[in-house]
Amino acid sequence: MNVPSSTILTVPNWGKDTHPQAVIAWALARYHAPAMTSGFNLNGVVLIDMAVGAGYRGDVLFVDTGYHFRETLDTRDRLVARYPALNFVTISAKRPDDGLFRSNVDLCCALRKILPLQQHLAELQPDAIFSARSREQTQARQELAFLEGSESRVRVNPLIYWSRLRLERYARERGLPVNPLYWDGFLSIGCAPCTRAVRPGEDARSGRWPGQDKNECGLWHDDAV
Repeated sequence: MNVPSSTILTVPNWGKDTHPQAVIAWALARYHAPAMTSGFNLNGVVLIDMAVGAGYRGDVLFVDTGYHFRETLDTRDRLVARYPALNFVTISAKRPDDGLFRSNVDLCCALRKILPLQQHLAELQPDAIFSARSREQTQARQELAFLEGSESRVRVNPLIYWSRLRLERYARERGLPVNPLYWDGFLSIGCAPCTRAVRPGEDARSGRWPGQDKNECGLWHDDAV
């Protein structure tokens, strides 16, 4: 079920000093069928580790668009080995290499990422979805709340106040399997044809869809999930 992004849910007295694991633990106690989406970026890897520490044992949903970097798929495999209690689900777009990203990048995202995930969620019917988004990533995400949506399907955003430096420190301290492209300046990693390294002074998602007036695939901005 899609819900308006403006819907605001009543949350506990959380703030900047609330640890993400406290948010995760609260959600696990409140919702009976949560799931998690991930592209295995830095935020996503940190979220997976924290969720496991809080007791999460559910699905981690990854959409294989057919255009991911080899490093991203290798990172997924390392995470599968590290967290055997989780159910890592790779959802295939099942599309030929049509080069649609060259002529219609929005349609390419819709067909290769959004639609396959929507179809899977229609079958899975989770009542909550954990998201690794944070406010620092883009201007459009600066108003992210811990919870979005409605009780029929809530999006839980535990990491909204964590900076990139704090996420990096956590990942190093925990020895997490971060995508090696991240350390080469790919601060947000999507499909290979539409991702470049971030330049000094740019926000974390400036390397996505270079040359396009776009920095979101549409999953969250358009309430597709």
